[in-house]
Amino acid sequence: MTIELSERVRALKPSATLAVTARATELRAAGRDVISLSAGEPDFDTPAHVKEAAKKAIDEGKTKYTVVDGIPELKQAIIGKFKRDNGLSYQPDQIMVSCGGKHSLHNVFHAVLNPGDEAIIPSPYWVSYPDMVQLTGARPVIVDTGIENGFRMSAEQLERAITPRTKLVMLNSPSNPTGVCYTRADFQALGEVLARHPSILIATDDIYELISWGDEPFCNIVMACPDLYDRTVVVNGMAKGYAMTGWRIGYTAGPVELTRAMRKLQGQTTSNPTTISQWASVAALNGDHQCVRDMVKVFKERHDYVVERLNRGNGVRCLAAQGAFYAFPDVRGAIESINGIDNDIQLAEHLIEKAGVAMVPGTAFGAPGYLRMSYATSMENLEKALDRLEGALAGS
Repeated sequence: MTIELSERVRALKPSATLAVTARATELRAAGRDVISLSAGEPDFDTPAHVKEAAKKAIDEGKTKYTVVDGIPELKQAIIGKFKRDNGLSYQPDQIMVSCGGKHSLHNVFHAVLNPGDEAIIPSPYWVSYPDMVQLTGARPVIVDTGIENGFRMSAEQLERAITPRTKLVMLNSPSNPTGVCYTRADFQALGEVLARHPSILIATDDIYELISWGDEPFCNIVMACPDLYDRTVVVNGMAKGYAMTGWRIGYTAGPVELTRAMRKLQGQTTSNPTTISQWASVAALNGDHQCVRDMVKVFKERHDYVVERLNRGNGVRCLAAQGAFYAFPDVRGAIESINGIDNDIQLAEHLIEKAGVAMVPGTAFGAPGYLRMSYATSMENLEKALDRLEGALAGS
């Protein structure tokens, strides 16, 4: 029997980051020495007090179903986080807890987008945004940015991208893959445009909020533009800032009507997020954050080292980031200098084969001519990887 798959599934592209990780694993299994710089998760362990809270939950029998949208204790911890860290006030019926940030975004897109709608997505973008939009039948409208304009969408670009079909604008700061943060002034300029288009919903993906070190404190668009509060949904989660990737807890804060719709959607898909992970997340949000600050300090040190090394030449240039744990070097010069290499996909394959270093092609993020390098690995691995890259690029 031949199974005829749905058109929506056939249109989906596999995750490029997972594909590169799998390729590195395959080569290692074959005995090759490969350093993978493709990981999108901290290389730190989950904080001890968070793990202890999970163990306590198990011991106390907190292993049953919960309400679909999250236990009250976690909702209150999230409300407290927004008040403490962002100066934003929410009520429990505006909070939705889901099975990871990706699940939260899925809920947002499916709750508001219809076939024929348009969602504006600046590139470079996180690999899943366009495909998740396409799953709804809506059309992703890509706004290209680049190293020349700091990987930030300008107000003028946003205005040009808006049409009568525009239903949603997707923002991400600090960015995956660039690590770049929008400034408060950037958001205020975008907010002036959005104020003229009151039917557009704004989604801000703040998953890397805690991993930031810019000259300005972290800011999202609703913090910069309070008048957009009623039509902005903030997406966040536990994965990156608390090294809790496998615990799968994401959350949103936004309009009550949207939250109710997402609760109904989640009730017919996954139901509640993992109970034990919810209790662990309460401990993470309410507990001491010194462990987070210590982790961020290490990421900043790695960032500084990686950016300095990448900017030494060989047709590579890299913009300094303000957060996350990625470098996104422009490798167009390197591509031009290597015979037989015509694009970033071929360069990535060349580097994994010749240098034993795995990185994700920028094409996967809507930015041909770049590579994404994760520095969520040890300094020893970074030093070795960059030595190999310099040798491979200089000798080509």
